[in-house]
Amino acid sequence: MATQAANPRSMQDWLDSYSNDHRNPVNQVFHWCCVPPIVWTVIALLWTAPVPRAYLRPGAWAVAAMVLAFYWYWKHSRRLALALLLAFAVLGLLTHFLYGQLGATNLRWLAVGVFVVAWIGQFIGHKFEGRRPSFLTDLAYLLIGPAWLMAKLLRRLGFKHAV
Repeated sequence: MATQAANPRSMQDWLDSYSNDHRNPVNQVFHWCCVPPIVWTVIALLWTAPVPRAYLRPGAWAVAAMVLAFYWYWKHSRRLALALLLAFAVLGLLTHFLYGQLGATNLRWLAVGVFVVAWIGQFIGHKFEGRRPSFLTDLAYLLIGPAWLMAKLLRRLGFKHAV
């Protein structure tokens, strides 16, 4: 019997499994509206986490998380990883700008508010779906949601092989 380590799941396997839990069109709309803000809130909250100023700058934890996520995506799909790296860069630049405009405390509160509203939207979407969110069965699905949307976006942009 093959073990998970000996036979790791491909990105297409992850995306297919995620798609099976997200067939309802209303749920899909909720995901388009909620997943990108959730990704941003994670970046923003990490951006506001204190860092030792002698060694690091604000945002260091967010950048570290984006690098780790990129690495995970890169191991599973280079095309998706590069597209998501672009998305991370845009979200990072947005967060850097907002940090400069709002400061750490106000940015943190904004991110918490968006996080709560977006997750409420996710659970409403799953009520339409009639299924629990995928991440409740495997936390890796928290990384698959953004990849699933990016794969759909790449296909809409004409990339036949998004994965």
